[in-house]
Amino acid sequence: MKMKQQTHNLWQQLRQRPLLYHLVLIVATLLVLAVAAHLLMLAGTRHGARRTVPDFAGMPLDEAQRVARKHDLRIQINDSLYVPAYDGGIVLDQLPEGGVEVKPGRTVYLTINSFQQRRVPVPYVAGRSLRQAKNMLEIAGLEIARLVYQDDMATNYVLAEFCEGREVRPGSHIETEAGNGVTLYVGVEGGYGTVMTPSVAGYTLRDAKSRIWESGLNVGRIEFDDEIDLLTQKEARVYLQTPGPERSVALGSHVDLRLTLDPKKTTEARTAAQKAAQAARQELEEQRARDEAVADSLARVRLEEALNGDPSADTEEAAAASRTVDAPRSQGRDGGAAASSRPATTASHRDNTLFRMPEQSSERNDRAASARDRAQEEETDEFFF
Repeated sequence: MKMKQQTHNLWQQLRQRPLLYHLVLIVATLLVLAVAAHLLMLAGTRHGARRTVPDFAGMPLDEAQRVARKHDLRIQINDSLYVPAYDGGIVLDQLPEGGVEVKPGRTVYLTINSFQQRRVPVPYVAGRSLRQAKNMLEIAGLEIARLVYQDDMATNYVLAEFCEGREVRPGSHIETEAGNGVTLYVGVEGGYGTVMTPSVAGYTLRDAKSRIWESGLNVGRIEFDDEIDLLTQKEARVYLQTPGPERSVALGSHVDLRLTLDPKKTTEARTAAQKAAQAARQELEEQRARDEAVADSLARVRLEEALNGDPSADTEEAAAASRTVDAPRSQGRDGGAAASSRPATTASHRDNTLFRMPEQSSERNDRAASARDRAQEEETDEFFF
C-alpha cells in the first residue's frame, strides 16, 4: 500500500512538470514499440525453427512437390536442360543442395530435364569460309558433325552442307534439335593439305571443339574422368589430346580429347602445351638456319663453277660476285647498309645465277605459319588465364 502511494505521488509530481512528463511518455512508447516489433519479427521469421532440405535429384517433379510440402518448403523451377539419358520432368539439380538446414517456408530452386529438345532452323552456310560457317552454326545452337575435304581450287571453302542426311539449300527451311551436328563438305587445293594441331589444354569441351573445327580438323573420341557426371560436364576441361599439340596432320583428321575436373591435371597439361609450342618455335629457327646454310653453300659452289668456267673473268667481276655471296651474312650485322651500296650488276647477277633457292615443302610452310599463330595464341591464353 505504501509502495502504491509513493508511485502515485511520483506520477502526480511528473504531471506537474509537463516537459518531463511528456518525455517519459515518449520513451515508454518507444520501448513498447521496440518490444512489439521484436516479437513480431521472431514470429514472422520463425526464429530458431530449422528444416533440412531433402535431396530432390532424380525425383519426378510431382514427387518433389509432395516432399517439399511435407518439409514445409516451397519449390520453384529455375531452369531446364535436355539430357537424353533421363526422362522428362526429372529433377537434375537444386539450390540449396540436399542436407542443408534452412528456415521453414524457404524456396528451393530446381533444374529439371526437358521433355524434348527445342528445334532450331539450320542456317545455309555453303559458299562461305569454314570459319564463317562454324560461327553461324554455333550461333544457331548447332555443331559440326564432320568435315569432309574434297579437291577444289580454294582451301577451307564450304562446298555443300548436309543435316540428318538431307542437303541444306537456300530456302530449304530445315529444322533440327538444338545441339545436333551438320556435315560440311570443304574444299582443299590439290586434294590434300596439312595443318598443325592446335593446343586445347585447359579449354572447356565447347571451346575445344570450336578451336579444332576452326583448324580444319574433326573432333574424335571424347572421354571424361570417372568423377564427371552429366551435370558437371560443362565444368570439365581438356587435359589430354591425341594427336598432341603442334603436330602436322592432314586436314580432316580426328583429334581425341579427355577432360577432367582436377585443376592440377589442367595446369600440367597447359605447361606441357607451352613447352611444345616453344620447342616448335625453336625447331623452326633451326630449320631456317639450316636453309640459310644450304643456300650459302650452293652459292659458293656456283661461284666457283662460274669462275672456273670463265678464266677470262676480270678481277672486278670476281670481287663483285664474292661480295654477293657474303651479303647474306653481313646484312644481319650491317642492317642492310651493304645491300644498298651494292652495284646493280651484282644484284642482277645474284638474282639470275646464284640465289635460286629450292622451294619449301607445303608442310614446312604450314608449320612456320602455325608456329607463329600458336605463339600469339599462347601469349593471349597466358594473359587471360
